[in-house]
Amino acid sequence: MAAAMMNVATTAAAAPAIGARKAVRGGAALKGGAGRKVVAASSRRVAAVTTSAFKVAVLGAAGGIGQPLSLLLKMNPLIKELSLYDIANTPGVAADLSHTNTGSTVKGYAGADQLAAALEGCDLVIIPAGVPRKPGMTRDDLFAINAGIVKNLAEACAKHCPNAILNVIANPVNSTVPICSEVYKKAGVYDPKKIFGVTTLDIVRANTFVAEAKGLDVNDVDVPVVGGHAGITILPLLSQTYPSVVFSPEELEALTVRIQNAGTEVVEAKAGAGSATLSMAYAGARMAEACLRGLSGEPDVYECTYVASSVTDLPFFSSKVRLGPAGAEEVLPVGDLTDYEKSWMEKLIPELKASIDKGVEFAQQ
Repeated sequence: MAAAMMNVATTAAAAPAIGARKAVRGGAALKGGAGRKVVAASSRRVAAVTTSAFKVAVLGAAGGIGQPLSLLLKMNPLIKELSLYDIANTPGVAADLSHTNTGSTVKGYAGADQLAAALEGCDLVIIPAGVPRKPGMTRDDLFAINAGIVKNLAEACAKHCPNAILNVIANPVNSTVPICSEVYKKAGVYDPKKIFGVTTLDIVRANTFVAEAKGLDVNDVDVPVVGGHAGITILPLLSQTYPSVVFSPEELEALTVRIQNAGTEVVEAKAGAGSATLSMAYAGARMAEACLRGLSGEPDVYECTYVASSVTDLPFFSSKVRLGPAGAEEVLPVGDLTDYEKSWMEKLIPELKASIDKGVEFAQQ
């Protein structure tokens, strides 16, 4: 890993942290959360950063999530080469991004015949591909369309970059991660430590909503969110919030339900014009950075993610994970739950199981 100086294309003030400064393990604070380290920029916007030679691909890079996600990744000093793939329009996106004065190179690939080249040599592949949710649609409504898209892309990843970490954003994540896992098993390259469902937006939202409700600095707040990534399968563990705060029963209910339904909140606010694209891109960039920091050997990198797990009886579950060079090097338990949280856990298990089974059955057809 080589040290270098680079221009930081942000404000002259210190760049904000992408994530929380602490990670929480069963309610206890851990040093070194998954969030981005603050880079203090001078008045000339120059800061010393450590760079590394990682290649990252975004599959679905011309879409509503893919474009802002690609921009955020282009600003990440851990990335040397950014590979943008979609069925069309990616050469234009890549040309646009190539004009930004950051240290990584970028290239666009369009169409199925260029997918192999886009994936070759990748360390991390992010999949935001698929159709967005519209008013009245659930994530399950997306399944018929997005499941096939994700399966085809996973087959290409398993063939052309089987050792890369896979970050799956395409919904329904509760089902698309099992689909990818089954594809990798069939190809004989399955590593459960390297296929992640990106649930980071749930954590980002929980941190934001709690900070607003309690008047806290959002950069200091960390709320573990476990379970899955849709509706009642999303379980914010507000009792484990860092820093420790007290919630009334009414606050617990209001915050829990808002975090669970926050995606619908955005879909309805956009009135048919889209779903949560910008916040999802932000969360996707945070998860990508956490994975790359882990790959680079940085210790104590933690993030909640939906992964193969023995934390419950389900084969997949989202909880806090310690990331490292091998991917998910440790999957942490959920810790002590309150009676309120236990009641939500009982509700989410059968819902999540049905989504997992649906993904597995689709992949095995």
